[in-house]
Amino acid sequence: MATLAAHQLARRAANLHALTSLRESGVARELARDRAIALVALGLDPRRAILFRQSDIPEILELFWILGTLVPLSHLERAHSYKDKIARGLRPEFGLFAYPVLMAADILLYGADVVPVGKDQIQHVEFVRDRATRFNMTYVCGYDPAHPAGILKLPEARVQAATAVVPGIDGQKMSKSHGNTIDLFGTDGEIEKRIAGIKTDSTPVDGPKPTESSPLYELLNLVLPEKEFREVDKSWREGGKGYGEYKKILHHGFHAAFDAARVRHAELSRDPERIDRTLAEGAERARGIAAPIISRVREAVGL
Repeated sequence: MATLAAHQLARRAANLHALTSLRESGVARELARDRAIALVALGLDPRRAILFRQSDIPEILELFWILGTLVPLSHLERAHSYKDKIARGLRPEFGLFAYPVLMAADILLYGADVVPVGKDQIQHVEFVRDRATRFNMTYVCGYDPAHPAGILKLPEARVQAATAVVPGIDGQKMSKSHGNTIDLFGTDGEIEKRIAGIKTDSTPVDGPKPTESSPLYELLNLVLPEKEFREVDKSWREGGKGYGEYKKILHHGFHAAFDAARVRHAELSRDPERIDRTLAEGAERARGIAAPIISRVREAVGL
């Protein structure tokens, strides 16, 4: 999740959150670095944005605990993400249960105004606003939720309609935990295999194809330029092409959209020290933004 804080884009490798599922230190370390490399390869400019590792900001854990002292258990129990993961067999450990509180701390610590999210994360931003409101009402004398001006700012969710939900190859929401992703930086063979495995129905070649609940159609819409997708949409609705042809179009469109970033990713991966320096510089900048906020929090709670 990204946050717009003090009119700057803050993007972090969420390696503290990742500990809910990762148990191998070397893997966790490499994934955090690779996440940062991917963001830079895709166009994030560390000179304009703030890119850092979550674990390099100790104030996050301090605010996490302070917020946690105010969270009713019932709020955590109804979190969609928690219920979904438990339903899929994950163990109900504390880290998974308290995940939204850490997310709230990670947003509120930088005074975020806007939080760009997918549709499924709107509840998380509502949770963040609840945490900020409860803190302010508890510790800010005369705080009025109708005219909020407390220590912790209430951020707004921003959902981009075109990418509110990105489908995976099985039609569910794309997620690594679902195993239904197309790795932007995978090998050519892996990408071809994943696209070939996109779930389709039994509509015959000559028949018009359904646009609802079709991950292939939705991914074509996301990946192709507008003009190209209009042509695909027309033939899709008229019929005459099989799903195999559309998968070839998606495969070509994928490489047209992401090959430049894939080359950049390979270049950055050969110089890990460079991205480590970028992350360290970003952490210093992020802590500068967080410092006055955590200072006011500490004073308010008596620490």
